[in-house]
Amino acid sequence: MTNAQGLAKLGAVLGILVFAFLPVAGLPAFYDSFFYLVFFWVSLATSWAILSGFAGYFSLGHAAFFGIGMYTTATLATKFEVPVLLTLPVAAGLSALFGVTIGAVVFRLRRLRGELFALLTLSVTFVIATVILNTPIDGGAGIFMSAVPIPDLLPTPTGTIYLLGFILCLATLAIAWTVAHSRLGMGLYAIHDDEDVAEAKGVPTFKYKIAAFALSAGIAGAVGGVHALYVGFITVSGTFELTVPLFVVLMSVIGGSRHWFGPAVGATFITVLLYAFISGGEAMVGRAIVGAILILSILWLPDGLIPALKKWRVRRAVSQPHRAEVAPVVPAARPIKDRNILEVRAVTKRFGGLQALAGVDLDVREGEIVGLVGPNGSGKTTLINVISGHYPLTTGTIAVDGVQIGALPAHDIARRGVARTYQIPRPFTNMTVLENVVAAAAFGGPSRSSKEIRDEALHWIGFTGLSGKEEVLPAGLNLHERKFLELARALAAKPKLLLLDEVLSGLNPTEVDNAIQLVRAIRAQGATIVFVEHLMRAVVELSDRVAVLNEGRLFALGAPREVMRDPRVVSIYLGKAYAA
Repeated sequence: MTNAQGLAKLGAVLGILVFAFLPVAGLPAFYDSFFYLVFFWVSLATSWAILSGFAGYFSLGHAAFFGIGMYTTATLATKFEVPVLLTLPVAAGLSALFGVTIGAVVFRLRRLRGELFALLTLSVTFVIATVILNTPIDGGAGIFMSAVPIPDLLPTPTGTIYLLGFILCLATLAIAWTVAHSRLGMGLYAIHDDEDVAEAKGVPTFKYKIAAFALSAGIAGAVGGVHALYVGFITVSGTFELTVPLFVVLMSVIGGSRHWFGPAVGATFITVLLYAFISGGEAMVGRAIVGAILILSILWLPDGLIPALKKWRVRRAVSQPHRAEVAPVVPAARPIKDRNILEVRAVTKRFGGLQALAGVDLDVREGEIVGLVGPNGSGKTTLINVISGHYPLTTGTIAVDGVQIGALPAHDIARRGVARTYQIPRPFTNMTVLENVVAAAAFGGPSRSSKEIRDEALHWIGFTGLSGKEEVLPAGLNLHERKFLELARALAAKPKLLLLDEVLSGLNPTEVDNAIQLVRAIRAQGATIVFVEHLMRAVVELSDRVAVLNEGRLFALGAPREVMRDPRVVSIYLGKAYAA
């Protein structure tokens, strides 16, 4: 632990102690109310960030879950005389259940991302508000909480509400910290950057998004339950107003929605600023200042204050020695075995009226390198996509190491030993090189400890020649390095079958030579490789066999030089005149 980390932990402990004893310090009730509102916005903004900041599913419907919590507590406490403290778990549970229900439908539809997801969640808020307004839950008259007994946790009602808000704020921050530093958080960050790639690397994206939605909505429901006590009179117009999600978004964006502590910083700053301008025209001035700050934040701090400070500290930090050692190239190849690792049988893939694959059959033996070639549009990348689970099969079967994978989702296929790269590198843009490879090792490979995963990642970073780039973001890499980062990620999963999609495209001759040596070294360690490539020199040098696709069908299969000299193969590339 560094001195800075030690001081930060000491400061956090002291801060918790100070705020814990503040209600009994004899200060005016104003301070209880003011700090409660800080805790309220910190909790609400942080809960929003767990889904929208971590996973990137931007929601404008947080008021729906917050409102469900408010009305659950108000209804149970006033109409059924349930003690307030017992209503809070119910408020959290109902909000979480509602979030899971929405997610179970929405997250199965790939097109509902970005602005469509935001608009859908906003629409849900209006639906919930309309239902509550036009049923006995509210009925248009609102709900008075004045007769509800407030728990005697502290001598004063304001002190009790303060304490409840403080405890909930600490719990929310603890949950956010735990998620951010867990496997779940790593998966959510990957989903945020590129959900399709995250799924292909082994992240169970649907399950993780549901978990994030449940946590986000559940916390918002509990916050709403406590806030019902604070407000005292609950109305639909005051509960489901659009300012709630807008302020939550504003606070998270200013502090840094991708960082577990960012929303807390933004919420504290905005709440203090708004309270500095309370009355009349001053309130309008305060809101104008908040709007100006948001504009400046978007222009100068697009990732938020906390991530900007972290980047500044990294730039100022003394450079550390490279942690990944360059792995020696193993020259001797292992023999090809008779057992098939990949078996493709009568595979077809249609996109509406377009048939991209039309009954492909292909076997790949253990330890073999098979080059996949063919004209543009012949179905090469589509075949890679259906093997890896990016596209579902139309008909046919695919087996890897004897296990049928054709009907499995991409993350299950990855966990069964299939790893792939992309023609255009698709790293997780907000993760460093090391974090990219660690994520692939954690989700795609066998179960290992955190130290073993990190060591495995460092090994493959060194193996692919990226030593010294561990803390660099993908934007700081050139094309050659990004291609090799793709390889490092794939190799860190310890795959049985490695699918390479035009890994040499865009490289200069020297880089191509380096890449060929690297693929040979990968094969020498026992890997089975299927690679798509247009560079014939590399295909001939690397392949044990070459499979030629044309118009979605297997056109030719055999030894590289024999296939490349086949007049039929020459004709589909250059025309019949050249084949003759």
